[in-house]
Amino acid sequence: RNMSSAGPEGRKKMRECDGLIDSLVYYIQGAIADHEPNDKATENCVCILHNLSYQLEIELPESYAQSIYMQRRNISSNDKTPGCFGTRSRKVKEKHQDTPLPEERSNPKGVESLWHSTLIRIYLSLIAKSTRNYTQEASLGALQNLTAGTGPMPFAVARTVVQKANGLPSIRTMLHVSHPAVKKTAVSLLRNLSRNTSLQNDIAREVLPDLVAVLPESVPGSDVACETTASVCYTLYNLTQSSSHNARLLLSADGLPKVIAISMNDSNMFSKASRAASVLLYSLWSHTDLHNAYKK
Repeated sequence: RNMSSAGPEGRKKMRECDGLIDSLVYYIQGAIADHEPNDKATENCVCILHNLSYQLEIELPESYAQSIYMQRRNISSNDKTPGCFGTRSRKVKEKHQDTPLPEERSNPKGVESLWHSTLIRIYLSLIAKSTRNYTQEASLGALQNLTAGTGPMPFAVARTVVQKANGLPSIRTMLHVSHPAVKKTAVSLLRNLSRNTSLQNDIAREVLPDLVAVLPESVPGSDVACETTASVCYTLYNLTQSSSHNARLLLSADGLPKVIAISMNDSNMFSKASRAASVLLYSLWSHTDLHNAYKK
């Protein structure tokens, strides 16, 4: 567990170690099957996998990177847009988000297990069944790592979490735990998921009122709470930016007074949260059909 947090070279060596990742996954599967999701060894295994999933897309071996991105290159060549990863219109971007991830084998081995749907379901199972804060946080954190970035892998993992594995109810529960770090990681994961335009309505329907409930009545009093608050605001921004319906959901959940209160604090210590709240307010105002509702 300590070695897995030693930096890029350490992660690379451990990912390449024959049988290591397979053994960790095997152990966790056994613990879940035996109804022992709270044992210390399971926590250690999940924390190692969490660390090994950090910056995975950037640090992937060339052979995996090529197979994952080849499909995307073929699509982009038909778009008549210069460069594979250059700026694109939103329509093209959405089309790319729907690109399926290759390499989904029934029996994954080694590093490919890290983004496979089997392990994604294991993380969601641990989030639902474990009561150990470190196990919960590491499972959420691994999913957060896998959904970071803008390549096909993060969007494919996001779709698995939201649509194929029905993971939102378990993640929503983590928004209401008392442990600040678990709550913060759950919000960060939702922020990553909410960047995927095809999933935004599903996420809003399932967790938007809970995200509003997480917001404090005024600026929070600690760094972690401040970061969590900023992250909630940016998640709500993603969910409401293109959807008047989702903005109305925020309104009916009594989110507006909270967002206004947070935005009005200009203290340096809490500037991150108040800036995020201001960005959200500005975006909400762009839905001109809701102006009368806002004023009421």
